[in-house]
Amino acid sequence: MNKQKLSFWQIWNMSFGFLGIQFGFALQGGFMSRIFQTLGAGKEEIPLLWIAAPLTGLLVQPVIGYMSDRTWSVKWGRRRPYFLVGAILSSMALFFVPNSPALWIAVGFLWILDASINISMEPFRALVADKLPESQRSYGFVVQTLIIGIGTWVASNLPWMVSQFGVSNEAASGVVPMSVKVAFAIGAFVFLASILFTVFTTDEYPPEDMEEFEKEKAKKNNFISDIINNIGNMPLTMKKLGVIQFFSWFAFFTMWSMANPALTEHVFNTPAPLETAFNMSDALQVASFNEANTKFQESSNLVGSAMGIYGLSSMAFALLLVLYTSKRKINRKFVHLFSLVLGGIGFLYMNYATPETLKYSFILIGIAWGSILSMPYAMLSSSVDPKKMGVIMGIFNMFIVIPQIVAALNGINFISGLLGEEAIHAMTVAGISLVIAGLCNLLITNKDAISYQEEI
Repeated sequence: MNKQKLSFWQIWNMSFGFLGIQFGFALQGGFMSRIFQTLGAGKEEIPLLWIAAPLTGLLVQPVIGYMSDRTWSVKWGRRRPYFLVGAILSSMALFFVPNSPALWIAVGFLWILDASINISMEPFRALVADKLPESQRSYGFVVQTLIIGIGTWVASNLPWMVSQFGVSNEAASGVVPMSVKVAFAIGAFVFLASILFTVFTTDEYPPEDMEEFEKEKAKKNNFISDIINNIGNMPLTMKKLGVIQFFSWFAFFTMWSMANPALTEHVFNTPAPLETAFNMSDALQVASFNEANTKFQESSNLVGSAMGIYGLSSMAFALLLVLYTSKRKINRKFVHLFSLVLGGIGFLYMNYATPETLKYSFILIGIAWGSILSMPYAMLSSSVDPKKMGVIMGIFNMFIVIPQIVAALNGINFISGLLGEEAIHAMTVAGISLVIAGLCNLLITNKDAISYQEEI
């Protein structure tokens, strides 16, 4: 099929739903550990509590990709029905997560939230490959990264922003502050609204051969065996990208799950207070606990704001890529290599950062994030069958979620424990992992994947 080249605004419209998806991910990534700690979780328990996120991705994305490949509606298209269902479920979960009265309920809502976000996210990756000609693939993924950067920065700053309007950061023991609750409610609205914008402003190409499509759809295939078959026959380039993805996403899962305890403790010197360390029947001890808890909540807002900088940085990096790739060939391999190494340096610098200089770590991490969200997908889309784009993108997600599962199942605690008990060592592990990911780009040898002349 000869696909029409799209304008910037057409690509922007079809990617705009990612703003809401990233609101969900940024609120989850920046504040879920804070919610867990507020509800009584110790820092050593946090990675395992996060296992819901990668497990749901492992189960949901290949299935949704397979189903969307076999879906077609004249009115709703192929991918858009999944955007909409995921958005409705995600918005409901975002609203209820910070209102959880107990730790186990918050963990349950994380399962629901992440599964719902994944229903929307995977088809968005496939939509870029569906809609854009080869010459605009990197450009399309970079525009997605621009929107993701905006969403990350705004959402990460939401608790701080609403607190500036007088919404309280203070709360009783075991209760999430109102500033976080309001931020998540705003995120729920933005998630649904942005997805609806894409659904109603973007159309999709029908299957090239509708008769053949209907025949294939009518076959009673076992989707599990089909997915396994596609895994067994994945292109060599995809396998090599999988190695890069493993170390990249191990690093970022470590950041999302452990940055709040690590940075509130090491950089801001305001670790989360534990009730067991205080005599809660003594008024002075209760006052001391409340004071320590308020300081922890305030520094958690600042950690969230600092993390938002990596979204802003990734957005700026994506904009530079858009400008550069509009006129020149881009070497995806080396762009990704150097971006990941810079991100690794950002993590390692956290050991020496102060509240004033922490932003520099996240600026470097943002460069890596901007590349992670665009370069691997651009390289992958150049080396797979377009008819299987949905299921391939879903399978590719395995290389994202498996390292997160490894990290959650004591991988972070074990490796960082070799360096010491302090939570900041988890950020050191993340840095080393990201540098390794960068160097693994040297494995990529497919010329089509490495370089392509982009057009806008």
